[in-house]
Amino acid sequence: MTPSVRLQEMIRVIRSARTQGEERGIIQRECADIRSQFRQGDNGERSHSLAKLLYVHMLGYPAHFGQMECVRLIASPRYSEKRIGYLGAMMLLDEKQDASLLITNSIKNDLSHSSQYVQSLALCTLACMGSAEMCRDLAPEIERLLRASHSYIKKKATLCAVHIIRKVPELAELFTPSARTLLSEKNHGVLHGAVVLITELCERNPDTLVQFRKAVPELVQIMKGLVTSSYSPEHNVAGISDPFLQVRILRLLRILGHNNDTASDAMNDLLAQVATNTDSSKTAGSAVLYETVLTIMDINSESGLRVLAVNILGRFLLNNDRNIRYISMTSLQKIVQTDHNAVQRHRGTIVDCLKDQDTSVKRRALELSLALVSAVNIRSMMKELLIFLSVCPPELRSQTASGIFNAAERYSPSKRWHIDTILHVLTTAGGDVRDETVPNLIQLITTASELHCYTVHKLYRALIKDIAQQSLVQVACWCIGEYGDLLLKGECEEIEPVQVTEDDILDALETVLQSHMSSPATRGFALTATMKLSTRITDNVDRIRSIVSIYGSCIDLELQQRAVEYNALFKKYDHMRYRSAVLERMPVMDKNSPGHTNGDTSGEIKEPDTSKPKPVEAGLLSEPASQVIITGYSEMQKHCCVYVHVVPTVSVYEKNGLSLKIQCDKQTETEVTVTLIASNSTQNDITNFTLQAAVPKSVQLQMKAPSGNVIPAHGLGQVTQTVLLNNPNKASLPCFRFVQLSFLLN
Repeated sequence: MTPSVRLQEMIRVIRSARTQGEERGIIQRECADIRSQFRQGDNGERSHSLAKLLYVHMLGYPAHFGQMECVRLIASPRYSEKRIGYLGAMMLLDEKQDASLLITNSIKNDLSHSSQYVQSLALCTLACMGSAEMCRDLAPEIERLLRASHSYIKKKATLCAVHIIRKVPELAELFTPSARTLLSEKNHGVLHGAVVLITELCERNPDTLVQFRKAVPELVQIMKGLVTSSYSPEHNVAGISDPFLQVRILRLLRILGHNNDTASDAMNDLLAQVATNTDSSKTAGSAVLYETVLTIMDINSESGLRVLAVNILGRFLLNNDRNIRYISMTSLQKIVQTDHNAVQRHRGTIVDCLKDQDTSVKRRALELSLALVSAVNIRSMMKELLIFLSVCPPELRSQTASGIFNAAERYSPSKRWHIDTILHVLTTAGGDVRDETVPNLIQLITTASELHCYTVHKLYRALIKDIAQQSLVQVACWCIGEYGDLLLKGECEEIEPVQVTEDDILDALETVLQSHMSSPATRGFALTATMKLSTRITDNVDRIRSIVSIYGSCIDLELQQRAVEYNALFKKYDHMRYRSAVLERMPVMDKNSPGHTNGDTSGEIKEPDTSKPKPVEAGLLSEPASQVIITGYSEMQKHCCVYVHVVPTVSVYEKNGLSLKIQCDKQTETEVTVTLIASNSTQNDITNFTLQAAVPKSVQLQMKAPSGNVIPAHGLGQVTQTVLLNNPNKASLPCFRFVQLSFLLN
């Protein structure tokens, strides 16, 4: 159609509008004129008017009143009007519009038209907006056109068949026989459509996948022809013969060769040829090589071929295009577990990508670098990661720190190296580490008894140098409270000794308590450390008493509670024997003990020695989230005994699929409200479930009605029960404000 002068004039006027209001006015006048033209009937201007309306639609203005005009123009015998009508249908109609059903008969008639160009219009429209009903009605016509004599029609019909299969999957069998015959075509457009059609068929039906595996030799020959063919101006893109068709064939081969040795063997030689002969200096060649790598990794390929694929990805890492470097590292991340040694050869290049200016590339390089850490290279890789941590963007610090912690825990060559590494991270990025870092490091320190002196000296130096990193300060305060006597001795073989006085230590802790940078949790650590030093030093006990008493009226409730309890130790139990027993060193912490989080929830409840009660260490109060200590259970009745103290939700029983958690909802001076939460991860429901509880005589117990007696399987539900513990007489309990709670699981 010759471009309409009036359309060109309308475009010029609209573009010359100075304001949006002026543009809307022009559009409104033109739409009124278009409506008038539509009402006048067949005056030869309908197609021109619809063309103008389509431009209005492209600008985002309403054009729905032109839908019926599209239907009329499609039914017109003139090609110029049909073309505008079909274009309008593809733009203004979709399968949700009732008007789309009106063109079904016109499309069917045009599919049988003598002109291939009219057939093409109908095929394009059906492939663009055909509904499921239209696809069912016209599928036989499309299957017939797949055997047409014109390659132009075959190409359009193939892509239309793909749309029909996506809309109505049960019609896939109708196109299976014709799809195989299309592979013998020489026209690249038809071949491309055939490969797309076969790919769609194989992805949707496993039986069809088995059938088309017989076509692997034929696909291999087509691909070899593309790789070895001479220069063809019609299909050449940057020196690569039809890279679009090559990529499609490689994707289909990947599907056909997945988990099939016969098909994989048939394509191994071809993949090696493509991998070695394709030029990667151009984007088109890189695209073909990338698909080749993905195919090699997804089929049952030979080991040498997989190494070749990894080397190709290694070359991509040296490419100047950041997009290519990014997809290379994404692919290496997927295969690093299965081909670890092959990826290790490119470790230096991957580490260099940490210096890239693009944050997304840095993130991929970080993930891949962490995956490459092993017991052999832990020292060299950790050195690079620590350097990166000091210069990485803020949004990557948390991920980097977590990755370093995990790698150090898995592959640390010694406990001292492990402690030094974590302290380095805390010094560099202490504000970006996860909450469980502090208890994890404390657990590590307690197990390394031979390094207590070294650790407390190093942490003391870090504390007096910088108190901004809260995680580091918390660990330092805990160590000083536990091992302050070792710090005072000044004898340490592993580190240059520093003479530290009692006043120096208390000055450091008091600085933490008074600093505006200290969080309430950090102040809690510092206050507890100060209290524990009262049994480790001799000359400054009165100063400690004074510091503790000050915080008895602190505005922070948690800190005030601790100070009041510690003051009680000075006033009521001021003889050293009792205070020393309460404030003695913490025992070695078990990783799997309840209340300790390290990503490992396995661990069994151990039978305790219940012959005499043991005092709970005040060190347990070193952080706001207190402990729940399992003291025993009977296998027959599943009896548990716990001490509850202002706890968050803590798992106290985990066995045979049954999980029981305790959550402290509320605590006052005389009352504690506890919720017991039971869940079931087995395959069957647990029925007739009941909970029974018992407390010491000094405490009153009230159990609310449970939410039910059936725990659904697969963790789909929970049974909860609220327990109220009341201590009206404010009886002195042996563990400060700990309450003993025993329960039976029937």
